[in-house]
Formats: sequence, C-alpha cells, structure tokens
Amino acid sequence: MTTKIDSMNGVKPQAPKSSSPSSSKMPSTKASDLLLSASSFSLRTLKLKTKQQELLIRVTILCLVYILAFITRLFSVLRYESMIHEFDPYFNYRTTLFLTEKGFYEFWNWFDSESWYPLGRIIGGTLYPGLMVTAALIYWTLRILRFAVHIREVCVLTAPFFASNTTIVAYFFGKEIWDSGAGLVAAALIAICPGYISRSVAGSYDNEGVAIFALLLTFYLFVKAVNTGSLAWAVASAFGYFYMVSAWGGYVFIINLIPLYVLVLLVTGRYSMRLYVAYNCMYVLGMLLAMQIRFVGFQHVQSGEHMAAMGVFFLIQVFYFLDWVKHLLSDTKLFETFLRITVTSAVTLGVIGLGVGSASGYISPWTGRFYSLLDPTYAKDHIPIIASVSEHQPTAWSSFMFDFHILLFLFPAGLYFCFKRLSDATIFVVMYGLTSMYFAGVMVRLILVATPAVCLISAIAVSATIKNLTSLLKSKNKAIQTGATKGSTGSKASSKAMQDQSLPFQKNAAVALLVGAFYLLSRYVTHCTWVTSEAYSSPSIVLAARGAYGNRVIFDDYREAYFWLRQNTPPDAKVMSWWDYGYQITAMGNRTVIVDNNTWNNTHIATVGRAMASYEGEAYEIMQSLDVDYVLVVFGGVTGYSSDDINKFLWMVRIGGGVFPVIKEPDYLVNGEYRVDKGAAPKMLNCLMYKLCYYRFGELRTEYGKPPGYDRARGVEIGNKDVKLEYLEEAFTTSNWIVRIYRVKPPKNRCNVRILI
Repeated sequence: MTTKIDSMNGVKPQAPKSSSPSSSKMPSTKASDLLLSASSFSLRTLKLKTKQQELLIRVTILCLVYILAFITRLFSVLRYESMIHEFDPYFNYRTTLFLTEKGFYEFWNWFDSESWYPLGRIIGGTLYPGLMVTAALIYWTLRILRFAVHIREVCVLTAPFFASNTTIVAYFFGKEIWDSGAGLVAAALIAICPGYISRSVAGSYDNEGVAIFALLLTFYLFVKAVNTGSLAWAVASAFGYFYMVSAWGGYVFIINLIPLYVLVLLVTGRYSMRLYVAYNCMYVLGMLLAMQIRFVGFQHVQSGEHMAAMGVFFLIQVFYFLDWVKHLLSDTKLFETFLRITVTSAVTLGVIGLGVGSASGYISPWTGRFYSLLDPTYAKDHIPIIASVSEHQPTAWSSFMFDFHILLFLFPAGLYFCFKRLSDATIFVVMYGLTSMYFAGVMVRLILVATPAVCLISAIAVSATIKNLTSLLKSKNKAIQTGATKGSTGSKASSKAMQDQSLPFQKNAAVALLVGAFYLLSRYVTHCTWVTSEAYSSPSIVLAARGAYGNRVIFDDYREAYFWLRQNTPPDAKVMSWWDYGYQITAMGNRTVIVDNNTWNNTHIATVGRAMASYEGEAYEIMQSLDVDYVLVVFGGVTGYSSDDINKFLWMVRIGGGVFPVIKEPDYLVNGEYRVDKGAAPKMLNCLMYKLCYYRFGELRTEYGKPPGYDRARGVEIGNKDVKLEYLEEAFTTSNWIVRIYRVKPPKNRCNVRILI
C-alpha cells in the first residue's frame, strides 16, 4: 500500500535494504494482524449488554423529551417577542429586578411605597420568594459563566426550563410507582400536556412555573422515603417541601394530602416503620424550614389549614407506642383493652385541644379561599373579590377536554391498573389523582395541580396496555413456532392444532389495538401542539386578531399606554384603575397605584369600586381623598375586546357594595339585566365608569353599516352618546381605544371668600 501511494504522489519507491524475501513480508504481516486485532477489539467494546442497551435507549428518549418540553413552550417568543405575560408576572419581574440590583437583604426588607397608596406594602413579608430567588440565582450563575444576559430573558425562560426538569421528576416518579416504561410515558405526556403548558410557556413568569416542579419533586421524594424507609430520602422530601412553600401558596395541598395518605395507610393496616420514619422526618423538618418563610411564619402551627398534619403526626406517635406495647404484652385481651383506652384518650385529647385552641384564637380558622374549595358557592355569597377572578370559576367539561384530551379517558383505566396492583406507592398516586381532580372541578385554576397526577395515572394505563399487548404477540409467535416444529401426529397434536386456530385472530386483534393506541397518542400530540401554539402562547399584554383578509393584526395598546405614563406624567403621580392592572402600571409605567393584584385589602379595593360606580361628582371627592392624579380604564368597544372594564363593572359594584351599602347592584340593572344601550338604568348611564369608557365614543363609527357609537364588544348602540366630563379631562387614548387615561382636574378656587382684617 505504501508503494502505491508513493508512486501516485510522484515519488520513486526505494528497494528494501534486506535481500531476504521472508524478512520483507514479516513487518506487513504483523501490521495487518495488529489492525485486525484492533478492529475486532473496537467492535467488541461497542457491543452492549441488554440492560445497557435499554439504559441507553431510556436516556436518549428522556433527553429528547427534556428538549421537547423546552422548545414546545417557545411559540410565544417566536410569534411575538421575548416578553412577560399576564398581570401577576409583572410584579414578579419587578421584584426580581430589584433583588438582582439591590441584593437579598434590601429585597427582604423592601417597603414598596408605589403600591397601595397611601398604605404601601411590605414586600418581604407578603410574598413567596422562591420564584424570585431561583431566577436571581440562575442569572448570577450565568453572569459568573460570562453569559451577558438580561434578567428579563432569564425570567422569560424560567418556566420552560423548570417544565423540562419536571419531565425528569415525572420519569422517576412513574418508575417508582410502576416501572420505567410508565416513567417514560409520564415524562412524554407531561412535557406537552396543555394543562401544564398553560402556566409554563415562555414569558409566564408566575409562581406556578416552578411550583409544579417542587410539588411533584416533594411527592416523589416522600413516596421514595415510604418505600425505602430511608432517612436521607425523608430529609430530601422535607427540603423539597420547603422549596414548594417558598414558591407558592399551593403548598397547603401537600401538607393536607400527605397526612390524609398517612391516615389511610394507618386505617387500612399498612403501618410500618418505613412510614413512621418518612412522615416524622418530613413533617418536623419541613415545618421548621417552612416557618423560615416570613409570609408563612407560625401559620404552620396556628392555622386551621395545617392542623390535619399536626393531628396525624400525633396519631402516628400513638401507633408507634401501641406497636411497642404490643411486643411487651403477651395477653391479647389485655392489649385490646389497652388499645381501646389509648385510642379513646388520644381522640378525646385531640378534640379538646382543637376546641380550646380555636376558642382562644390561637388556632386561626380556615381562609375564604380554603372554604371556597370545599364549597364552590361560598366565595360568590361571601367574598365577591375571590369570585370575580376568572381563574376561580368552576371548571366546565370542555375545559377538561381541552386541557387533557385522551388523558381524560386514560385516567380511569390507569386507576383500574393501580387498584389491581395496590401498594403504598399506587395508593398515594390514586389519592393524589382523585383529590386533585375534585379540586380541578371546583376551580379552573387547579387543573394545573391535577395535570401531573393525570399524566402519571394515564402513563400507567398506556404502559400496562402496550406491555400486555406486546407480550401477547410474543407469546403467540412462540406458540406458533413450537407447534410447527413438533408436527401434528396423533390425537394430542390434532387437538392442539384446533386450539391454535384462534391464535391468528388474537394476534390480529392485538395488532389492531396497538395501532389504535398509537393513533390516539398521535392525535394527542397534534392537539397539544395546536393548543400550545394557538391558545396558550398569546401574551395578554399584546392582543392579536385576524383581519378581513386573514392577516394577523396586533394591538399593542397596553404597552403604548404604559410608555405614555412613564414619559408624560410626573414621577410621583398616582394612578387609579381597577386592581387587575396595578402590577403592570407599577412595573411598566413606573407610577404609584392605589390598588393592585395583591388584593390584600378588600376595603381599599371596594373604595375604588365605589368611585367607579358613583356619579362623577361623588367619585371626584373619593379621588381627592386618595390624591389621585390620573384614572386609567380599559375599553374594548372599538376592537371588540370583551375583557374590558365595562364587562368587569358588575364586580366593581358587588365588591364596592359589600363594604359600602350605598352601592346597590339593582340600581345598575333593568329587570335583572345588565345593559349599556338606551334601555340601561339611569345610574348606569351616568356613573363614572360609563363616562370614562364612552367619552367621545358616540362620534365614532366602529363598523360599516352600523350607527355611530356602536359597541362591538357588546353588539349594541350605546345609550348615552353625549358624555360630558366636569371634573376629569382626557389625557391620552391609545391608537385602538383599548386604554384610556384621564387627568383629574385640580379643585376650583373657592369664590366669595372674604378675609377679615
């Protein structure tokens, strides 16, 4: 080979120095042997055992699912731009920016004077800091690694990053409760499930973005601790619970579900030392860690929502004591008597302690949100501010189908398989699934909490079904091959041949079921992709619509209005609006607001609702008492935007009337009907909100063939076209009339004032 190559390069080959032909062949023979041995060695090293091949395939699939979970949440960035979505995320972004600029100490002790004027807000003691600290740590880590990124980009991509991490946890959780196949299917299902994507798309910088990861991680670590009895896993579950407490108020679901699960195991006779170690460590250490969050503090031992966990903690000590006594007493009757006395005494002491604590005020009662979960009508009757939030409404069946698709039908099948193979782990996932689905039906927001359970249980159904069908195919193929080799001689062979006639039918049925299963899963993927791109990737701050020719029209009125506020109003200006827009005004407009989305002071919000529902003169007095300089309203009559303040106005009336009896809802209705046309109630046609939304609207023609003043959002012609303002003046209206800002006039100089000298 060397001679040929050299001759091709134009170099004349030289004869070897040795004249012996045998000596000239020896080096080439050795070289060829070495090459053959090296090639055979490399091939042998590439050969993997069956378990190694399975591990390689699992890791590859899991990596692909991890990447898929991240990139499928980037539709909003690709279609619009990198921006923060919704309302609450703007407060989270503002506080995270403050944390990265000022440091943790200043953040923890920050008093925000730009919100809830003139009351203000103590930021460190009124929020869950887990999301902000997590994003800040990611940002500081990237800066140390010399990545020049802005904190906004970190906030935008935090939710997709943690969604990818959730797929890893889902895999290990599914593997723990069933097998590795169920874990892979669970990871794939939760990666693209719309119920989870709705709160984890790029730009959705809300607490739930990291809280679902923490929720599933805590559950997985606790189940692992129960299965193994390991103190290390129990400690890890306590730290997972601490992260959940720091991230979201939904931690109450964990601290009630786990005690309920432990109670079920105790009642069904599944008490073990593994359970004792896992729950004691998780509860005690988790409680001590959770109390370090200022917003939680001593609620963990004083709130009625946490008493179930404490009660089960004391109950499991009773079980441990009884188990110890049982080993000491040999007499069965004596132990049964001791058992009755001990249980009766423990229950009696618990009831007395709970009653005394509640009567003395040491144990606080359940909150209104907790009551509304148990009774869906409670908030509507007693706390209208909770009922006014669209996320707190009961869930329609269409929402379940929209967010779960075929998982809604796989969920019962998965429950069947779990009951068929009951264990401590499957009991937990069954309880998680049933309780979360109940709460998801009560409140549409809690579909997010039910999504991991639905994906896990559905994954069990898919994995078990496919495994059974494929094992059926393998067994039938082996049976056919065995029958062909043995032949068909004698009466036994003929009877076996008659039985084997049913094998092709069963094989065809199994193949058909497998094809149908994969077809349904492919439809699930298609549905999830469409929902993600069309429904859950549109930022509410930038609106989009289809034009007459199918082209996409963008309405960027919100950012236009907030930019105007930042550039054209004094830095100390106070802006009054409904509480929905408070976070955005402070974060993007950098102006002080009267109320915002924290909704901690119902009276202050009711005061704003009273001002909006009053006549202009009465509202002016309220605005003067609050030092209001500008009033901002959202109006959709021109563009057909239905989520405007006119459609929210009845909630302003109800919340205001709940505190100030002078505001009565029937005064704004006609025969129980809410109208804005000529048949509307007189007080409705002359209240401040109506005037601010429809000022100069009667001169505008919004649609061809319709009269001036035609409201496209409500499909009617307004009743009061000649709106006059006396105490306010129009300051700015966005290009599509979605946001309107009015300046409050200063008080007139008093006339006929005589100065006596």
